[in-house]
Amino acid sequence: MHTTAPITDTVHWVGVNDWQTTLFESLWPLPYGISYNSYLILDEQVALIDTVKEDCLECYLEKIQQLLPEEKGIDYLIVNHMEPDHSGAIGILKKFYPEMKIIGNKQTKRFLDGFFGITEDVQAVAEGETLDLGEHVLQFTMTPMVHWPETMMTYETGDKILFSGDAFGTFGALTGGVFDDEVQISWYEDETLRYFSNIVGKYSRMTQKALKKLDSIPLNVIASTHGPVWRRNPQRIVEIYDHWSRHKAEEGVTIVYGSMYGNTTRMMEAVARGISETGISNIYRHDVSVSHPSFVIRDVWRNKGIVLGGPTYDQGLFPSLASITDFLGHKELTGRVAGVFGNYGWSGGAVNTLSQFVENREWENVDPIVEVNCTPTSKDLEECRMLGRHLAERVGSP
Repeated sequence: MHTTAPITDTVHWVGVNDWQTTLFESLWPLPYGISYNSYLILDEQVALIDTVKEDCLECYLEKIQQLLPEEKGIDYLIVNHMEPDHSGAIGILKKFYPEMKIIGNKQTKRFLDGFFGITEDVQAVAEGETLDLGEHVLQFTMTPMVHWPETMMTYETGDKILFSGDAFGTFGALTGGVFDDEVQISWYEDETLRYFSNIVGKYSRMTQKALKKLDSIPLNVIASTHGPVWRRNPQRIVEIYDHWSRHKAEEGVTIVYGSMYGNTTRMMEAVARGISETGISNIYRHDVSVSHPSFVIRDVWRNKGIVLGGPTYDQGLFPSLASITDFLGHKELTGRVAGVFGNYGWSGGAVNTLSQFVENREWENVDPIVEVNCTPTSKDLEECRMLGRHLAERVGSP
């Protein structure tokens, strides 16, 4: 028998854990796995909320079948999000339950046709429409670009459960506990930030629009498609998403740097010392030759201050650092305070590129910008310390 979890007597978590996939979207590391959450509502009409990745189909089907009453099928499949980690099982599920009607919106219909060639038994719903299952009534809220154009949320009006799609999700599989009061939630919050900043953060403006729609809705449970089900304190995850999607930050600094032979590392250490001397202890260091971009993006999103440093390589920016700045640029993060340093051998270029990157983001650029030829001198390192102190002062100011 496979593990399921009751949210109420008639609403059940039937999700699965994926321990095999190493890169989410073939980009973002999953060192702790990931869950694909699906929910089954048992009523006069049975509804399934979202599905799972196709790789997990066998376990998923067995979970559904062990909960379904004898001779009972699935009447409705509610599709909040069509990304294949949640929709992958739809094609085969439809063959198992051919009478099943699929509920989505007009954008969902386009993706159902594109991914599975499904055009029959599809019902498009709009903002505020409802579906009566008997004891349960589902209400639909459109949340486009959080983070695909067809994303929506489904609200169960009786028990006040919000099936939120990818919103409020997190990396990390569910190791035993399914609910927020069964897991170490502080650990999941760290992975939630990595998930938000890498997957949803670019669409912060649309996230804010979605959150405003929830202002007047009482929430007893938030059931996302990834990570824990929030039943003890659902407002906590709403507050976190609100904070991050406003691009608010902690009083800390993220140092992102590359070094070929150790000279830029010495400069980084001097900058870090300058920051520390002002009393700021939240300093996150990322060597771009070692840290994956997803962890860098997470910590840049977390902290108000960012320091970018690297050597010139072939008259341009050190490639690993260039890759990171490219990722960061796509995320459209605002409101950061930045410092820049670097070094070169026979020709400069890195510092100019980094300064231009900061200017393009409209981040506040702190002086001094430190550029060193070859090995940093004592005077150069003191300038780096000064950069760290000046940056920390701006990070600590209102």
